[in-house]
Amino acid sequence: MPPFSHVPVLADAVVAGAEHLPHHNGVLIDATLGGGGHSALLLERFPGLRLIGLDQDPTARAAAAERLAEFGDRVEILATNFASYAPAGPALMVLADLGVSSPQLDVAERGFSFRLDGPLDMRMNPDSDAETAAELIDRLEENALADLIYGYGEERLSRRIARRIKADLVAQGAYEGTAALAYAVAGCYPPKARRGRIHPATRTFQALRIAVNDELAVLDRLLEQAPDWLEPGGVMGVISFHSLEDRRVKTAFLQDERLERITRKPTVAAEDEQESNPRSRSAKWRLARRVNAH
Repeated sequence: MPPFSHVPVLADAVVAGAEHLPHHNGVLIDATLGGGGHSALLLERFPGLRLIGLDQDPTARAAAAERLAEFGDRVEILATNFASYAPAGPALMVLADLGVSSPQLDVAERGFSFRLDGPLDMRMNPDSDAETAAELIDRLEENALADLIYGYGEERLSRRIARRIKADLVAQGAYEGTAALAYAVAGCYPPKARRGRIHPATRTFQALRIAVNDELAVLDRLLEQAPDWLEPGGVMGVISFHSLEDRRVKTAFLQDERLERITRKPTVAAEDEQESNPRSRSAKWRLARRVNAH
């Protein structure tokens, strides 16, 4: 398996977000540690920060440990999903990058990619006994699968795609891998629509990944719990990658009485970053501050 190397998106915006802190001596909780890119920048810029990094992916944790080794005992890495975490004390900053990292997408064995053939897995924690994408599409009835693809992928051809998937399962059994599923989904599109900048299978794969990992429910729990992790004046920043996530973050930062928005509109990647890192094109950064408890 190739090394886990992750280019953090909106890095300048994340570091600038920490400038809003009342001081810089305290705990940073990176709720989606990944390869540790954002955390490394923050620890380097603010020597008074100590990191608690959370990630359920063992490959990511190993890569982050190597990347952050220079910071010694300022770093603690925990094998957990952020929805299951309860901090021992208040934090100065909570950071969450909700994107699937490049190594997860680019390693075929993980089953996230429609461009590289691999097993239909899509679990963020490959060591868990959770349902895989293959098991999910086999279990769901056609209407339920169509609803899932539409609801989590905002895919307008969801009925046609679900019908094709279930027909294939009846005719040939389980898909051999991600490439076969992507081919089937693309075949539901008119020929001209198959050659756009966005691959026809993108929304369907997004929907399956969200369902397999229960991503929106997990995000809802983070948005509910994380403000209580912060000390007054502490900040919470979230990078989202699609509208289902961003709407949740926007609503939480607007309506939660524990928080006040710092960014009224999301920060997006500059043109040069979008050119050098295409996965930054859909990234949106929102930042809020913990207000004093009444």
